[in-house]
Amino acid sequence: MVTEHRNVIQLVADDLGLFLGCYGAKKIYTPNIDKLAASGTKFTNAFASTASCSGSRSTIYTGLHTHENGQYGLAHGWNHFQTHDHIETLPQIFNTLGYQTGIISKVHVGPRAAYPWEITEESDTRDVSANAARAEAFFDKAKATNRPFHLTVGFRDPHRDHTRQGFGNDEVDVAHIPVPDYCMSDVDIPFYLSDVPEVRLELVEYYKAISRMDVGVGLIMDALEKHKLAENTLVIFVSDNGAPFLNSKTTLYDAGVRLPLIVRCPGSTRGVVNSNMVSFLDILPTCLDWVGAGEANIKTDNTKKSPKRLGHSFLSILESPEMLPEQEWAQHVFGSHTFHEIQNYWPTRFLRTPRFKYHRNIAWRLDFPFGTDLYGSLSWEGIRNAGDSVMIGKRPLEKYLFRGPEELFDLENDPEEVHNLASNKEYEALLLECRSKVETWQYQTGDVWLFKDGVSVITSEEYQRQGMKLRDRFEVDPISPGNQQGPHWVPPSVQVTAANEHILPG
Repeated sequence: MVTEHRNVIQLVADDLGLFLGCYGAKKIYTPNIDKLAASGTKFTNAFASTASCSGSRSTIYTGLHTHENGQYGLAHGWNHFQTHDHIETLPQIFNTLGYQTGIISKVHVGPRAAYPWEITEESDTRDVSANAARAEAFFDKAKATNRPFHLTVGFRDPHRDHTRQGFGNDEVDVAHIPVPDYCMSDVDIPFYLSDVPEVRLELVEYYKAISRMDVGVGLIMDALEKHKLAENTLVIFVSDNGAPFLNSKTTLYDAGVRLPLIVRCPGSTRGVVNSNMVSFLDILPTCLDWVGAGEANIKTDNTKKSPKRLGHSFLSILESPEMLPEQEWAQHVFGSHTFHEIQNYWPTRFLRTPRFKYHRNIAWRLDFPFGTDLYGSLSWEGIRNAGDSVMIGKRPLEKYLFRGPEELFDLENDPEEVHNLASNKEYEALLLECRSKVETWQYQTGDVWLFKDGVSVITSEEYQRQGMKLRDRFEVDPISPGNQQGPHWVPPSVQVTAANEHILPG
């Protein structure tokens, strides 16, 4: 029975991917997360918008893609990507609703003014017992003041540490956390990696960090029960992006963006395995739906209007194990990646349906960049030196580094996403349909990386109104650069909700 206060707790793992027992990773010990899945709904087709830490978190906390909210890449250090001041964020919205808001451990979005959690307990510790103690103190304060709450716990695990193969398992503050003693023969090699000793060595350490994070989930769920809050608290468990290995993190292949989403909603059916397609942009609308807050209830102090959130609450489909018809629930998601680190520029947009995946690689003439920690890892060291014809899983290294302007994959027959159908005449109609849908979505969301004829459609709109024509092609053709002949870009008939003012050259 749900009591008067409707609370929310979000548990965000760092670089987890689908490495959980309940998602089929039977060699990894994750009893607490498996128990959480058994007590609620486990989504099997949940997708992040981007496979990068800060960017993905910003989409969860704003309900907007990174090209809308401005968190184009990592927030820390010289990267310094920041969410726009005018964007309505989760803590800002829940503050206005009278909620006690808080975040514990990893924050990794900025600036602080845009994310004004009432209680910020930021920390780099992997001590999940310390995180649970902070959560208990947060619960105590909410009960003492008789306020509903929204709490996010950002685990640092299972992110890499600053060594070439480690995941924080030798750090002093985690010595008391019990984790299994995995060995190299215990691990399963995911399809997107190669079976070399260095990969197995890293997976052993990775498994330990995952099990430690699982202990933290169990401690926090125990604290909810202890404080008699379980029956009126919506619990959401996610990972920000895929595992910190090549072919996964920083890529928009499914290994990077198809992620765990476990939701325990009081009063809902237990143990549902839900195959409907959902986006992480749906999480904030779901939280608002749970607490009964419609758009009319949201009154922030922003002087400039935040873009309209296009996500939808998935509360109504929590108990729907079968995939619903498209007219009842949109069975497709979009994604948007621009940067990881500041030097890792490789903008891509994607469309994912139950069967097909379309990538629009905007700067495809650039080599695909390595994240620094991935390049420095022992797993890459082992893979690159394994032989003359280097393969990363089933993908040749050349295909990892060099990709065309478009990729189209049939995931039913090619779940590894290695056979690009973009130039296959048999799939030409599907390619054009996917391209059109992505371009319409880009225009609708004010994406300045919607390029035609070598220039941004959005930033050049004023010149288009003055008569400049854009050829309907991705880049300028240096052999035939003219724009007087041939098909031209025609804006789709959609409402544009750009995140930025249109910036004209001054």
